[in-house]
Amino acid sequence: MKNQKELRMLPMTELRVNDEGGGVIEGHAAVFDLWSETLGGIFPFKERVSRGAFAESIMQDDIRALFNHDPNYVLGRNKAGTLELAEDDVGLRVRINPPDTSWARDIVTSIRRGDISQMSIGFIVEKDSWASEGGMDTRDLKKVRLFDVSPVTFPAYTQTDVGVRAMQSYNGYKEEQRKVAEEHENAARNAKNKAKINALKTKFKNI
Repeated sequence: MKNQKELRMLPMTELRVNDEGGGVIEGHAAVFDLWSETLGGIFPFKERVSRGAFAESIMQDDIRALFNHDPNYVLGRNKAGTLELAEDDVGLRVRINPPDTSWARDIVTSIRRGDISQMSIGFIVEKDSWASEGGMDTRDLKKVRLFDVSPVTFPAYTQTDVGVRAMQSYNGYKEEQRKVAEEHENAARNAKNKAKINALKTKFKNI
């Protein structure tokens, strides 16, 4: 799954417009240590973001705030000082200073009205870990490279091609599990066969 861009709606706090700050868009694009919605369809799994997952990326990467992940609608950019990103006790805190354009004003109005209240992030997984908890396969995002944070009309769902790529990661994890199980089974079988051969050798020596 690494090196492929994912879009994901992760647990977040409410997106809002800070009118005292001149119409700045604020919120958390992701909350740490909370499970996502169930992903994966007939092979369900959940994922969560670990603290520190964004720390390196927000310090060194060129990240945009987009509308609906559309590069034609740039609301802010960290390298330009119009997008502020930081990890706090809650998660990935976002502060966007949108441009004074008609389409951006429309988005701000929609957020203020509550018509748009969710965010989604575009990222590449650089480090993760898989496990099982309560019978559910789980994925912890340990380190990600962030590309964009986007107020969205609808979050990215598992039925999209993004969900398909997430399933590729899940299938890779299950394949690794299968290989490990096969290796253990083969090792046990070889040990058993070796024990039988040694027993036969001992038997023939004693004849």
